[in-house]
Amino acid sequence: MQFYAVSSFESNSAPSACDCLAHRFGNAADRPERVRRYPSDMTDAQWAVVRDALPVPAWLEGRGGQPEGYCHRVMLDAVFYVTDNGIKWRSMPADFPAWDRVYAFFRRWRSHGLAKELHDRLRGKARVAEGRTAEPTAAVIDSQSVKGAASVPAASRGYDSGKKINGRRRHVITDSLGLLLMVLVTAGNITDRQAARGMLPLLRKRFPKITLVWADGGYAGRVVTWAKEKLQLTLQIVKRSDDMKGFVVLQRRWVVERTLGWLMRSRRLVRDFETLPSSSETFIYFSQAMLLSRRLARPAARPQPQQSQWAAAA
Repeated sequence: MQFYAVSSFESNSAPSACDCLAHRFGNAADRPERVRRYPSDMTDAQWAVVRDALPVPAWLEGRGGQPEGYCHRVMLDAVFYVTDNGIKWRSMPADFPAWDRVYAFFRRWRSHGLAKELHDRLRGKARVAEGRTAEPTAAVIDSQSVKGAASVPAASRGYDSGKKINGRRRHVITDSLGLLLMVLVTAGNITDRQAARGMLPLLRKRFPKITLVWADGGYAGRVVTWAKEKLQLTLQIVKRSDDMKGFVVLQRRWVVERTLGWLMRSRRLVRDFETLPSSSETFIYFSQAMLLSRRLARPAARPQPQQSQWAAAA
């Protein structure tokens, strides 16, 4: 799929301060631009990062659909607002488009995997900015159980007897920097080993350079041998020693545990409110996309060149 920043088209719309494709080539030019006032709103630096990672809309490539009538930046800000503040869709602030239009935007991105695509492009840029290659060679796997709200149906919820939580479980795989590679939301009674058997083949296919995955004791057992024989993937278990007491930072495992902590900073994710597990996964990708856009928008901390004594004297 092409990237969002296209230059081969000519716009017939009226000039606008916004440079999103919906304003340049769609029907959004007739709508007044929104004043940004919430902490979740993208800054101009964030928008510049996100804009270049967005996919080109199907209608602009002649693949069907109607030109959009809402600014892409405004719609993303609205979804980020829901993700960051955990509000109901119907409680959307009045300065955003109508809630059902924002939800339709979210649902379309969920159905076509666009939130994951945006996140993956930002993750690649973040890895390059950290001096790494865009594709990782090692990963860390873990899970997080969260309570399910009344909106979570019985068919996709379960009881985690270890954590004593009735709800859902988020199974995540990150790279060695803690950046999200994969996420799978299941009922709370799905064990780590069961989820790993479904996720690791997809991880191996999507990231063929990964040959080592660190995990905790919940993944020990037959799945280690299965991963080695069937996937040529080394699943290395990092355990706590028997003499450890209280909180101890464990090598490699702390990276993915920090990522799970990042998720809980988005209020929409402190509990699972979604009817569909795919909606929960989409909110997780939006949450991490917000984090990555902020990280990439920060000015690089470059050391100032030291002034020589001769230049200082001059």
